[in-house]
Amino acid sequence: MYNTIDLSIDQKFFSIQELKNKGLSQYKIGQLVEDGVLTKLNKKYYENLRYQGEESDFYYVGVYAPKGVICLLSAAAYYNLTTYIPDTVDVAIPRKARISTMPDWPQMHIHYYTDVGHELGTTRIQEGKNAFKIYDLEKTVADIVCYREKVGIAETREILITYLNTRTRNVNRLLEYAKRMKCDKTLRGYLEVLI
Repeated sequence: MYNTIDLSIDQKFFSIQELKNKGLSQYKIGQLVEDGVLTKLNKKYYENLRYQGEESDFYYVGVYAPKGVICLLSAAAYYNLTTYIPDTVDVAIPRKARISTMPDWPQMHIHYYTDVGHELGTTRIQEGKNAFKIYDLEKTVADIVCYREKVGIAETREILITYLNTRTRNVNRLLEYAKRMKCDKTLRGYLEVLI
């Protein structure tokens, strides 16, 4: 009965609105859950149990933290700036935002950012029909310097050295971000030692 409904096997999550836009009533959505096609994650999202694409913990962020942006060590790992493999996903949300439901897996470590810090350097990565928000390369490095006490001094040093050896680096943008985040003096101190 539901085989004619286009539930793409390359889309990991569907919002309830997307399902309704495909012509599914609340009853039909409930039937898809009973049939093991979908599982309800929270009030707004369902997971597609027939998904056959690449898996990424980052896809879960938008489902549980709609304003969430991948940050700090998770972003550094994404850009291959560190050899450290985080066991949780670092997620930045605005200071006044709240999250009602958190997944058991993947574990997310929530960081509350100021409005300026949250919006600065945000980029959206589209992977097929799945997407997530992450800070760009320079914002990631600026964040690492600003939160070096949480991240760790050894990790901060490794990330900066790797960044400085990256061909696509933009040190002017990095310094501008650091200035807006009020950690430019600290960053300049690191750069003087490392360059």
